[in-house]
Formats: sequence, structure tokens, C-alpha cells
Amino acid sequence: MRRLGITQRVEVIHDYGERRDCLDQRWSELAFRLDFIPVPLPNITPDLASVIALDLQLDAVLLSGGNTISALDPDAPNTAPERDRFEYALIDAATDMSLPIVGVCRGMQVINKHLGGNLSRLDGHVSCRHTLQVDPAFSDMIVNDVNSYHNWGIAPGQLTEALCPIAVDNEGYTEAFTHKSKKISGIMWHPEREQPIRPTDIKLLKSLLT
Repeated sequence: MRRLGITQRVEVIHDYGERRDCLDQRWSELAFRLDFIPVPLPNITPDLASVIALDLQLDAVLLSGGNTISALDPDAPNTAPERDRFEYALIDAATDMSLPIVGVCRGMQVINKHLGGNLSRLDGHVSCRHTLQVDPAFSDMIVNDVNSYHNWGIAPGQLTEALCPIAVDNEGYTEAFTHKSKKISGIMWHPEREQPIRPTDIKLLKSLLT
């Protein structure tokens, strides 16, 4: 089977004085449904990003959710600068290796930020659902009702020029994009949190990760 490198959120465990890399177990279920072996990636120093991608023989990379990007809100309690640095380097390394990259929620935000875009703070977008306007070319892979767990979004005019929106919410915020020339894409909703996992998300992610 192909190998899907999945980045991990950082959780601070104060009682033990630890910063832990961790991953929702539902990502493993989803990876196998996509015909991949899940490979959790540690938040190591940026100079090792290309080494780990090569040595682990990754076939694709998925940037998962969690942790506020430090550059957006340095004072947020859930920032993880080490994760930011590693994921930026991983994007560059995977791009150089022509590996497909998919960002989910925070991962989508990281891609847009790293490629020169920006984001705006949002209210009322956590633990809710909303409808989308979907590009007709993706209408068989993206449903117009998705979950939402983000405090930051890509407002109109904030998507970097290299990316093309393929789904937006009713306020015009980008909910999914693809790169105009590279195998880089992002979605703002969490496919792993839909139980059962939706066939449309499987179809979309298989397309984006191939």
C-alpha cells in the first residue's frame, strides 16, 4: 500500500511537563479507506523535513487540523511554533518531490499562509455545520453541507494567487481550493469526523492524493 504522511497536532500536558505530538485515531481509519498506510509525522526540526519524507518513502502528505498558526495569533494558548516551522518545510520538501499535498482545516490555512495568502478571525464557526457553493467540476465529490471547527478563515481576496477556490461558504470564505499548477489542495471541513465517513469525501481525497 501507499504511504500517507500525516502531520500531528501538539498538545501540552502540564502535569508531566510534556509537549506531545498526537493524532486522532479516526485519521487512521480514513487513511486505510483511501488505500494508504497512515504514517504519523513528528514535529521535528525543519531541516529534517525532506529527509523524513524521503526515508519514509511517502507517497503523499496530509496536513491535519489543530493548533492556531503562531503568526496569526502569537498569544493564543494552543500555538505550536515548532509545528508551524516543520509543516512549512514539509510543504516545500513535498513540492520538490512532486508529492500530492492536502491540507485539512488548519492544514489548509497553513498552505495558504505559506504560499503568500492571509486569513481572518471568525466567530461562530466551531462545532457547527454550514452550506457551500461548489464548483460544478467538483459537484460529485463535495456535498453542500459540511462540518466546521475553525476560528480562522480565508476571506474574499485573501487566497493567494497560486490557488483556485473550488468551494466557498455563503459569505464567500474559501472552503476548498486546488493549486493552479501543482498537486496541492485544501479543505476546511474534517472528513475524519463524519461518522460514517462520507463516500464523497473518500472520492474527493482519492482524487486529490493521487
